[in-house]
Amino acid sequence: MRILLTGITGYLGSHLAHALLNNGNEIIGLKRTSSSLQRIDSILPKLALHDVEAEDLTVWFRQLGKVDAVIHTATSYGRKGESTNEIQQANLVFPLELLNAAIEAGVDLFINTDTVLDKFLNPYALSKGQFAEWGKYFAQQQKIHFINIKLEHFYGPNDDPTKFTAHVINSCLNNVPELNLTLGEQQRDFIYIDDVVSAYLVLLKKHTLFEEQFIELDLGSGIAITIKQFVETVHTNTQSTTRLNFGALSYRAGEAMYSKATTDQLESLGWQCQHDLNAGINLIIEQQRNSL
Repeated sequence: MRILLTGITGYLGSHLAHALLNNGNEIIGLKRTSSSLQRIDSILPKLALHDVEAEDLTVWFRQLGKVDAVIHTATSYGRKGESTNEIQQANLVFPLELLNAAIEAGVDLFINTDTVLDKFLNPYALSKGQFAEWGKYFAQQQKIHFINIKLEHFYGPNDDPTKFTAHVINSCLNNVPELNLTLGEQQRDFIYIDDVVSAYLVLLKKHTLFEEQFIELDLGSGIAITIKQFVETVHTNTQSTTRLNFGALSYRAGEAMYSKATTDQLESLGWQCQHDLNAGINLIIEQQRNSL
């Protein structure tokens, strides 16, 4: 397939790029001019990269020729001091322009990466939820097939250090003196990056089995554990000396206390989660220690 991939320099996007190429697909990548190419350095000669700032998306799409699918992973979490307007531009305005351009160009499939967070939790969650609603609207108008993936908390080696999972793992590996945490009673569904990628590949291959134009599905391990259990597992497996200060931090306003994926739809297509929490954490520990 000929696939347009946004967020190709990010953590999820770069893993998808490697896997899609390995499966014989042609990849057109959209990135920011300022984006680091480190995560895709080894496959750069096989990619067609374009800077999003330099393109009129509608005109550019017409010039691309046939594109079989768009996979949208680019996002702004708001963790780096972005304004509400910047988050909205990244998570709603840009993907809506992209979706419109894809529809005009006759693209059949748009796979969107959404969040499981309540959309009123923060500007990130709200903007993601609003775009998913636009996708549903256009799908119901028979304009495009739109798959909305409600992605649980994914993790893996060399992830963004500002993410909770990476922060905990790096802190324990480095034996920082102490780690301040909430009580950790929240239950979350943690899924290893390779299992996330395999699900996207299954959806690309088998999306025609869905009768509806709009499909929304969960992507996670299907198992919910407490934040405290996740942290303690990391602490034990790294044999860390870091002191864990549970209860030192307050919960966020509107903190979700339970989240777990229902994976029936993906499993009906033949997908299976291959990594439990221990296996995933140990793979990260092994890789990061070997890179030292």
